[in-house]
Amino acid sequence: MRRIVEAAVPKRKMNSTQIMMLSFFGAILVGSLLLMIPFATAKGEQTSFLTAIFTATTSICVTGLVVVDTFSHWSWFGQLIILILIQAGGFGIITLYSLVMMALQRKFSLRTRVLIQDYYNLSTIQGLIPFLQRVVKDVLIVEGIGAVLYSFAFIPRFGLGKGLWASIFTSISAFCNAGIDVLGPDSLIPYRPSVWINLVTMLLIVVGGLGFVVWFDVIDKVKTSAKKKYPVWTFCKRLSEHTKLVLALTAFFLISGWILVAVFEWNNPMTLGGLSVGEKLLTSLFQSVTFRTAGFATIPQEHLSSPTALLGCLYMFVGGSPVGTAGGIKTVTIFVVFLNMFTFIRDRSEAVVFNRAVSEKLINKATAIVTFNLILTVTLTILLMQFEHVPAIAAAYEMFSATGTVGLTRGLTQTLHPVGKILVMIGMYAGRIGPISMALAFNTRHSKKNEIQFADGRYIVG
Repeated sequence: MRRIVEAAVPKRKMNSTQIMMLSFFGAILVGSLLLMIPFATAKGEQTSFLTAIFTATTSICVTGLVVVDTFSHWSWFGQLIILILIQAGGFGIITLYSLVMMALQRKFSLRTRVLIQDYYNLSTIQGLIPFLQRVVKDVLIVEGIGAVLYSFAFIPRFGLGKGLWASIFTSISAFCNAGIDVLGPDSLIPYRPSVWINLVTMLLIVVGGLGFVVWFDVIDKVKTSAKKKYPVWTFCKRLSEHTKLVLALTAFFLISGWILVAVFEWNNPMTLGGLSVGEKLLTSLFQSVTFRTAGFATIPQEHLSSPTALLGCLYMFVGGSPVGTAGGIKTVTIFVVFLNMFTFIRDRSEAVVFNRAVSEKLINKATAIVTFNLILTVTLTILLMQFEHVPAIAAAYEMFSATGTVGLTRGLTQTLHPVGKILVMIGMYAGRIGPISMALAFNTRHSKKNEIQFADGRYIVG
C-alpha cells in the first residue's frame, strides 16, 4: 500500500535555474578542494579553506576580487586550476556540460535543450548544438589571438615560458572579464604607459562583454554584406534590433564613462594629474572599459576621487550586455527600465525602440532584475560597513564590484575578516547567478492566482 502511495506522488524535478545554481555551487566546491591540495600553493605559503573557497568563487564567478596575490601565493598548478575555473565561468557550467555530452556523442534531451535555452536567453531551442559549437570555437579563437598579441610584450619581459603563460592567462582572464592576473601585485598599473597592452586588454574586455548573439549577428551580416557588396548603411540596417541596441548602449556607456572619468580625475595628482594629455586620455578610457565588469586596473582604485568611485558603482551595477562573459544587470535591462519610464512620461501606449515594441513581460522582468539586484547590493553593503567598520564609499565600491562580478577594489578585499569575506562571496555568487534567478529557484510553485482576474484597486503612487 505504501509503495502505491509513494508511486502516486510525482517526484518534483529541479527547474533550469536550480540546476544552474547547483552546478556553479558544485564547481566552487570542487575548485576549493583542488586549491587545498598542498602543491597548489607556492612554497612557504599556506592555504586555509576560506581562502580556497573565496578564490574558487571569484574565479568561477569571473569576478577578480582576491584575498591573496595570485602570482605569488599559488603554484603553477594552483594558477592552472584558477584559469580553468575562469574559463568555466566564462563559458558557463551548462556549456561545459554540453561539451562533455557532445564529446561522448550523447543525445540532448528536451530538458537539457530547454536548460541551454534558458542559460543563453535564446528565443528557441532550434539550432542549439551548432550555436554551442560556434560559441566554443569563436571564444578559443579570440582568446588565442589575444594570447599571441600579449606575447609580444610579455615574452621579452618574462622570458619564453613565463611570458607565454602570462599571455595565455591574461588573455583568457580579460576576455572572460575576470580581472585576475599573474603579472604581479599591482594588476596592469606597471603597464599604464603601454598603448599596446591597453588596447589589447580593452578589445578583449569589450568583445567578451558584447555577447555571443551580437557577435554572430555582426559576423554573419559582415560576410553577407561583403559577398553582396552592400554599402555600410545597408549593413547597419540589416542588423537585428537587439544587436543595434547593444552596440549603441555599449558605445554610450564607454564614451560617457571615458569623458566623466577624465573630467573627475584630470587634476587628481594620485591618478591622472601627473600624466601627459595622451596618457590621461588612454588611462581614463581604460578605466571606463574596466568599469564594465573587467577588474583590471592601470591606476590605484583607492586614489580615485569620490565622484569617480560613485560613478564606478553605477557603471559596475549596469555591467556588460546579455549572453556574454560580463556581469552586472546588463545594458539592455537598464535601458528597458528607463525606456518604460519615458514611455509613461510621454503618455505612449507602447515602449518602442527601433520601431519594435518592447513586451510588457520583458519590462516587468527588467524592473524585477534592477530592483532585486539593487536591494541585495545595498543590503550587503550595509552589512559590510557594520561588520568591517569601513567607510561607505569603500564598502559600496567593494560590494557593487562583487555583485557586478567586476573585481575592482579600493584595497579592501585583502583586509577583510571572515564575515566580510563571506558577504563578498555571497555577492559574487549572487551576481553571477543573478539575484532574481536565485529567487525564482526557490519559487517552485505556479501561482493559481494567475488564473483569477481581480478588480482594479484604488492605490496612489508618486
